[in-house]
Amino acid sequence: MGSLSVEYAVMRCTHFPLPVSGSQINSKYSEELAAECLEWIKEVTGEPINTSGDMDNFFEVLKDGTVLCTLANAIEAGTVKKVNTSKMAFKCMENISAFLEAAKKFGVPPQETFQSVDLWERQNLNSVVICIQSLGRKAGKYGKPSIGPKEADKNERQFSDEQLRAGQTVISLQYGSNKGATQSGINFGNTRHM
Repeated sequence: MGSLSVEYAVMRCTHFPLPVSGSQINSKYSEELAAECLEWIKEVTGEPINTSGDMDNFFEVLKDGTVLCTLANAIEAGTVKKVNTSKMAFKCMENISAFLEAAKKFGVPPQETFQSVDLWERQNLNSVVICIQSLGRKAGKYGKPSIGPKEADKNERQFSDEQLRAGQTVISLQYGSNKGATQSGINFGNTRHM
């Protein structure tokens, strides 16, 4: 009975992927993008921060969340009510959480945010870069400099009933076409009629 359960456990384990290690997650980290984010933060906040994109510097600049809260308040004053200057872990985590709430308020989609522990415990700094870049795209709507590509604006169009009816008479190319190359005139495999 014991060997059967061991075999079953071994069989079950092969069907589940191994947990992703921190080094695999952080292998996606881009120093160039991180440096671009830090330079943008420096430009928006006016804070004298080191803009080197290496992982150690990026973590040291942002880990306590004060720079992130300052960034949120620079985009829109009063967004983060209280910025904790204490270096105690739970106060720093509060700062990071306050920044994340502000980012959501500014329109950063949930899939582009990060968890507080991703920054505080240095688990996934790439997701922090993604969040800052997303916030940088949204900042233009608040009159601040933005980074990355400009987001598209909604472009609604109004068509008259006449235009809509005219569009229904057009045959789509998905239905086929009588133009272009055809097989007419090909007699391969056919007998020659004389």
